[in-house]
Amino acid sequence: MAEIEEKIIGALKKASGVEDATLEIPENEDFGDYSSNVALRAPATNHGSPRESAGRIIEKLEADEALLEIVEKVETAGPGFINFWLKKDVLVDTLRQIDRKKMDFGKSEKGKGKTVIVDYSSPNIAKPFGIGHLRSTIIGQALYNLYKALGYEVVGDNHLGDWGTQFGKLVCMIEIENPKDLSIGTLEKLYVEFHKLAEADLSLEDKARECFKKLEGGDPKIKKIWQACVDVSMKEFARVYELLGVKIDFAFGESYYESEMRQMVDNPKIRKHLTKGEEGASVIDLTEFGIKTPLMFLKKDGTTTYAARDLATIRFRVRKWDPKIIIYEVGMEQTLHFRQIFAAARILGLVESKTDLVHTAHGLYLAPDGKKFSTRKGKTIKLEEVLNEAIKRAEKLGNEKSVAKDVGIGAIKYFDLMHSVGSDVIFDWEKMMNLEGNSGPYLQYTVARTNSVLAKTSIKSPTLHGKYGDLNGEEISILRSLIKFPEVIELAAKSYSPNLLCNYLYNLASKYNSFYGKHKIIGGENEDFRLLLTFGVGQVLKNGLTILGIQTPERM
Repeated sequence: MAEIEEKIIGALKKASGVEDATLEIPENEDFGDYSSNVALRAPATNHGSPRESAGRIIEKLEADEALLEIVEKVETAGPGFINFWLKKDVLVDTLRQIDRKKMDFGKSEKGKGKTVIVDYSSPNIAKPFGIGHLRSTIIGQALYNLYKALGYEVVGDNHLGDWGTQFGKLVCMIEIENPKDLSIGTLEKLYVEFHKLAEADLSLEDKARECFKKLEGGDPKIKKIWQACVDVSMKEFARVYELLGVKIDFAFGESYYESEMRQMVDNPKIRKHLTKGEEGASVIDLTEFGIKTPLMFLKKDGTTTYAARDLATIRFRVRKWDPKIIIYEVGMEQTLHFRQIFAAARILGLVESKTDLVHTAHGLYLAPDGKKFSTRKGKTIKLEEVLNEAIKRAEKLGNEKSVAKDVGIGAIKYFDLMHSVGSDVIFDWEKMMNLEGNSGPYLQYTVARTNSVLAKTSIKSPTLHGKYGDLNGEEISILRSLIKFPEVIELAAKSYSPNLLCNYLYNLASKYNSFYGKHKIIGGENEDFRLLLTFGVGQVLKNGLTILGIQTPERM
């Protein structure tokens, strides 16, 4: 939490005797800069009603000289809420901090010495990078950046789907069709064709399983075909990541953990937890964690499962990085899978209680008709096509080509991130590219507007020396938003919710644009202050959008 918030909470704990006292930011600014419900939890020790408790707590707070250096007033509201208003000088000092720290404003060292792993994107080899992987890629990168801003050592891992029976299916089709090339388009067609043929020939599924068993066994011919599929796919992914402006630290596919899986299979401490399940598969009982469905660890033919590979991945990550948190930015449809994996990891002793395992469970990206996209049926919308279309639409808004890329890609990213992680997102070009609503282009345009204002003045580096004039309501409101930026970053990270940062940035931009429309900045009263306020808004918007992975063009 930010320094200001820490001081208020410290004073609250001292005045109330409640050790886990917390603060909230009121949605309505009429209720102050911060609010606490500590008095509603204190009557048992302080006697009387919550309002009476709040009154006694406020008496103690008003005698706290250190608190009064930053707080203008403290009041009781409703059944016993305690509201705090910060002093004007404290709010204005935020502008000086922004001016001093620039791109570092909002960052902290809260996570210093701790490691966070973010598992995100994770497309499947031999399939085009579809829009279905957009949410994981964008949300995962935002979470990565949020924790980086808090001082954590962050490791991004692109856990590629490059192992499993699906590759047995491809090998089958490659042997049947004997294609002249193994382009990504060819591989997609073969995958779709396999399922059409398998509907008529049930033996194909058995052949696919046998092919994968040979692959795990190291069959050189099949391994060569598999490697060709991997190479083609990696080139495809690299092009899309470059267009998206995403760079992930590592790309360890499932195949990377072959030796890790063999060690687990041969480990007596692991094997003692395996029992025979249906049809001879090796499973792990999870009932001690309240999960009725056991986890399949090995198939009846002895080949590894998706679950076994995820457990091997956890084993590797804990040994290599000793993380405080492992975040899996993966779709909601895998909720049960990750509940099972996390429980199994605890049972097998792969991870200690000090490490948090988190599944962010994002919703689906839906077609405009509200239906899902399906690779198997050949209905994938290729992500590269979507990104190129966004850039074209940004050009139609009047942007130069060099700017259109930032605006188009930024529009897609922001549209995704402004939604809560768990919600489904219906693709909507009109909302995405809207210059007057809650959108990436609107925020980018606001940054460009602040740049334009500052470019028109002869004061190239606005500063405040000593006193400033009276501040109007719009100016105070903007200051009250600016001071909350570090807290919003922390809250968005800890709740795994980049949309909270989006909400904040949109609110800040709206406040500034309202102020801009009502008041003269250059040559007006309090010019130095208003120029510094403009600089502060532009800098914070830029800092926030950078965390979201969105570029801010100098002009639009």
